[in-house]
Amino acid sequence: MKPDTFKNKIIPVATILLALVALWYVAAVLMNAPFQRDMDSRAGATPTTWEFIGKTLAQPKPILPAPHQVVQNLYENTVLRKLSSNRSLVYHSWVTLSSTLLGFVFGMLLGILLAVLIVHNRAMDRSLMPWLVASQTIPILAIAPMIVIISYNVLTGDNALAHLLNLDSDASRLVSKALISTYLSFFPVAVGMVKGLRSPEIMHLDLMRTYNASPVQTFWKLRVPASIPFLFTSMKVAIAASLVGAIVGELPTGATAGIGSKLLAGSYYSQTIDIWAALVAGSLLAGILVAIVGLSGKMVDRAMGGRPG
Repeated sequence: MKPDTFKNKIIPVATILLALVALWYVAAVLMNAPFQRDMDSRAGATPTTWEFIGKTLAQPKPILPAPHQVVQNLYENTVLRKLSSNRSLVYHSWVTLSSTLLGFVFGMLLGILLAVLIVHNRAMDRSLMPWLVASQTIPILAIAPMIVIISYNVLTGDNALAHLLNLDSDASRLVSKALISTYLSFFPVAVGMVKGLRSPEIMHLDLMRTYNASPVQTFWKLRVPASIPFLFTSMKVAIAASLVGAIVGELPTGATAGIGSKLLAGSYYSQTIDIWAALVAGSLLAGILVAIVGLSGKMVDRAMGGRPG
């Protein structure tokens, strides 16, 4: 690792992370203190300050769990559990990941298609783009149950689409959840690709006309290569949004597997440590996905002749 990389990237990130953990501990003590004070008064206990702080950080169902409680829960439900266990966070993450990736692929294809139509058709640009922006103002929690239920009934009902796809119940449920991910992920891809396809300078477009290049040749040899950096940047946002959509899609269906189901189960039984562990697992999964997309972007850029920064 280069010294400048360690100094400019690792140290600032580590410093902010340590500060957040410290604030987390302080907030855990403050938020758990009233309940612990009530418990001590009922038991007639008079703990010292440090004993009292230790108790606030070791409650089985705290209002705000301490970082070490979340880390311990993560360790127990990842390393110490079988991957096929219903209590394994790896298993639940995989269930959520499957709908995330499927929805991301759908959203990426839809976003690219819409971007191409917007760039090459002025009527589509004027009529479609405002609707794309307006679609993102609708609260996803309001429409997620409708999308999941309607799409599942369509895919499993007696209609032409259901007979054509011939999906079983599990596959239909997967596609239904993936549609929420598609809804959240297509927009950043569409906006990024529109900007990327329009990024070539007028001089370069005039040069292609001088070479008597057809619109198709201009598209593949100039616009598409110029849009690749914009595409991968938007894909980083889209893959994270797709994961959020997959989790949201699991909430209204009463799913028995997935990060969303862990959040629901934790809220039903007031298992706040499980809730926070599932949230951290989702955050780690999102970070891994974004890193993979970023690495893929660098590999594609290098394959296209780009210089490493």
